[in-house]
Amino acid sequence: MIVISIGIIRIFRGRLMINKLSVYGATGFIGGTFCDLYPDEVIKISREERKPESKDIIYFISTTTNSHVFKDLHKDVDTNLTVLMDVLEHCKDEDLTFNFVSSAFVYGTDVIDAKEGDPCEPGGFYSITKRCAEQLLISYCKTFNVKYRIMRIANVYGDDKTVSAQKNVLKFLIGLMKEDKPLTLYDDGMQLRDYMHVSDICRAMKLVIDKGEINSTYNIAAGNPLPFKTIMEKARDYLGSKSEFKYVDYPEFNKVAQAYNYSVNGDKLMNLGFKPEISFDEGLKSLCS
Repeated sequence: MIVISIGIIRIFRGRLMINKLSVYGATGFIGGTFCDLYPDEVIKISREERKPESKDIIYFISTTTNSHVFKDLHKDVDTNLTVLMDVLEHCKDEDLTFNFVSSAFVYGTDVIDAKEGDPCEPGGFYSITKRCAEQLLISYCKTFNVKYRIMRIANVYGDDKTVSAQKNVLKFLIGLMKEDKPLTLYDDGMQLRDYMHVSDICRAMKLVIDKGEINSTYNIAAGNPLPFKTIMEKARDYLGSKSEFKYVDYPEFNKVAQAYNYSVNGDKLMNLGFKPEISFDEGLKSLCS
C-alpha cells in the first residue's frame, strides 16, 4: 500500500512504514544528533508512546552514568529495562528490526581492545542494566522472531547542549580550563580513552542499520585510544590555558563501577566501510573554541 501525504510518498507493509526509522530517545545528545543528521528518514516517537511506526527502530533511551546508585537505586532498572520491556511488547509478531544502542561499559571495568565476542563483566548499575537489556532483547527477539542489532558505543564527545551535558566529562573539564581552574586527574592520568565525535557515531550507527548483519553486535568506536592526560594536555594547549593538573588516587567506587581503561576494537565496523569524518584533533579544537 502506498500513501501520499503532503507530497511525500510513504510506503507501508501492513501498518508499518518501510522507508523510515522509528527513533526512541530523540531528545538526548546522541539521539537528537541522529535525528538532525537524518531528518527525512526518522519518526520521533514521544516518551509517552511505545508503538513503533516503521519497520526499523533505533532505540536510544537510557541512563548515562553509574552514579545514580547513590540517589535513586531504581533509576537504571526503570529506565534501561522497564521502558525497554514496554516497547518490546509492541514489537511482538511484527516483521521489524530493533536496533539497540548499548554501551561499551558492558565489557567491564578495565577494557582494552575489546571485541564484540569478548566476555562481558560489567560492574556498575548502569553497566549491568545495559548488559541485561542486551540479553533480554536477544531472548525476546528469538522468542518472537524479531530481528535485532546491538551497537556498543565507546566514548562520545561533541557540543552537548542537552540536559546530559553536565555528565559530559570532556566538555566539563574543558570548561574548567577555559577559566584556568585546576583539573583533577586519577592516578597518573594515563587511563586509555577512545573518543569519537557524536556526528561520526551517528553516521556509524546509520551504516550498521543500512549494511550491518542482522542479529549481530557492533562496537561503535574509532579504534584510536589515547591516555586521558594526553587529551587534557592537547586541550590545554589549544586553549592556551594556565590550568594545572593535580593527581589523586583512583576512587574506590570507580574501581567497582567505572572503566579504568576504556578502549574497544572497531574492526567489525570498519569492515563495513566506515571511516570517521572528524579527526579527534579537529573535534577537540572545535570543542575548545
